[in-house]
Amino acid sequence: MNSHWVPGNRITLLENGEVYFPRVFEVIAAAEHEVLLETFILFDDKVGRELQQALLGAAGRGAVVHVLVDGWGSPDLPPSFTQPLLDAGVRLRSFEPARRLLGARINMLRRMHHKLVVVDGRRAFVGGINYSLDHLAEFGPLAKQDYAVEVEGPLVGQIQAFCRANLDGPQPARHDWLQRWRAIRHRRSGLEAVGEGAVAAFVTRDNRGHRTDIERHYRVAVRSAHERVLIANAYFFPGYRFLRDLRAAARRGVRVDLILQGWPDQPWVQKASALLYGHLMRAGVNVYEYVERPLHAKVAVVDDLWATVGSSNLDPTSLSLNLEANVVVRDGAFARLLSGRLEHLMQRGCQRVQLPTPGRLRSAWIALRSLVVFHVLRRYPTWARLTGTSAPQVVPMRTDSA
Repeated sequence: MNSHWVPGNRITLLENGEVYFPRVFEVIAAAEHEVLLETFILFDDKVGRELQQALLGAAGRGAVVHVLVDGWGSPDLPPSFTQPLLDAGVRLRSFEPARRLLGARINMLRRMHHKLVVVDGRRAFVGGINYSLDHLAEFGPLAKQDYAVEVEGPLVGQIQAFCRANLDGPQPARHDWLQRWRAIRHRRSGLEAVGEGAVAAFVTRDNRGHRTDIERHYRVAVRSAHERVLIANAYFFPGYRFLRDLRAAARRGVRVDLILQGWPDQPWVQKASALLYGHLMRAGVNVYEYVERPLHAKVAVVDDLWATVGSSNLDPTSLSLNLEANVVVRDGAFARLLSGRLEHLMQRGCQRVQLPTPGRLRSAWIALRSLVVFHVLRRYPTWARLTGTSAPQVVPMRTDSA
């Protein structure tokens, strides 16, 4: 299932909550048979309540609705939010509910970071956008810049199978035999190829059989690049081998542009990424910081032929700990569209980082610091595995624990 290339898909780019939320809510509201939704963050705010109403509408028409939220990212959903969903028959579950010590949440590692929706086996949504008001410009200066895709075609079947595999087990049917037959026929019709369509793969990362799949797709694309690598990433602190691939691409004449956070939602993130700037820029990599608002993107384009959109950052948390999901697309039209939107971002809201000219003493300090950083990066996945690989706890959400 993982990383299996499938032709004949229609991939639609959705930029920011203003485009993403209305489209997702519209598709959910029209669901006839099944809604599968997984998200890191779901808040009881304007956006969360609009999603709640769309889910209630789908469940009210007899659709089977499964919602999985992360217990760390969505720890405080009140009964006033969850009870109407439960009363309507929505199967609401929490991935690794937050454990607290003296009021502080302590189980922050190995989170379920997916942002996935599958409706009736016909349409799927994959990306980095959570269900919270801070993905809308009306939130103010801290509103996030982000991307997702809507998928139609055979790839939807893979995403649907993946989400179903995350369920606890078989669920009681809510349709009679005629409704079940119609649902199966409806899903099969959604798996037909969409014209010529795009070749795409659904790529996930977990802590068992697919630890490096997303990183591997990135590295293969960068190593095969001939003209351009363009990456926009919120949290950028990849491993040593990935950095080596970026430097090697720049040195062989590929234009390598990184769009990173300049107005971070978490200031330490920018400080960590900045440790890598000099090492990359001295090899010819161009670094831009997006300063208009916080960047939450996890997207990339290579040679206007290859592109990816998803939930995975290029940092140790995403690449070594979290459960992540990306769509990788080999389609010139989609790659050019995404590249154009990122170019617009660079021209409108980015500042190019300039490589300073330090003195001899500072140069020695930078070299020593880089050596330490790279050794930490090289060993981090091994250390992360020491935190354990036990199966995560996924529990039904009840109003007394919501």
